[in-house]
Amino acid sequence: MEALALRVGEALKERGLTAVTAESCTGGWVAQAITSVPGSSAWFVGGYVSYADAAKQRMLGVQAQTLARWGAVSEAVVVEMAEGALRNADADISVSISGIAGPEGGSEDKPVGTVWFAWAVKGRPTVSCLSFFHGDRESVRRQAVEQALEGLLAYLPS
Repeated sequence: MEALALRVGEALKERGLTAVTAESCTGGWVAQAITSVPGSSAWFVGGYVSYADAAKQRMLGVQAQTLARWGAVSEAVVVEMAEGALRNADADISVSISGIAGPEGGSEDKPVGTVWFAWAVKGRPTVSCLSFFHGDRESVRRQAVEQALEGLLAYLPS
């Protein structure tokens, strides 16, 4: 994870870009991984930890109707989270994460390990994806952090 965060930092710095995070189930772990890289203040704007639905609405502009219709762990919500973080922080790229890390909280439709991601880049369509991770709570969260960082690398503008 440390090497991946370093690669993200190098890529952002090389391009003169900035990033912001909007996290739910990872509780700020992506931001922590990023800020463990010395000099990250040059390319990391900050992060939002919006665990509760009300925080998603207040901090990131997620619409109440979106949450009511799709639930917090959904494509629609992570897209609004990523776009809200990008807008609020005036960054160049954002990543958002919402999922069910367990051990409780899963359902037949959304089992433990279900995690939605979105990456928003200024001037481009927002990209999202759904992943299903296995393992205990820490393992699910760690896998989500790694995928979030990999996505930042993959979707960075040239």
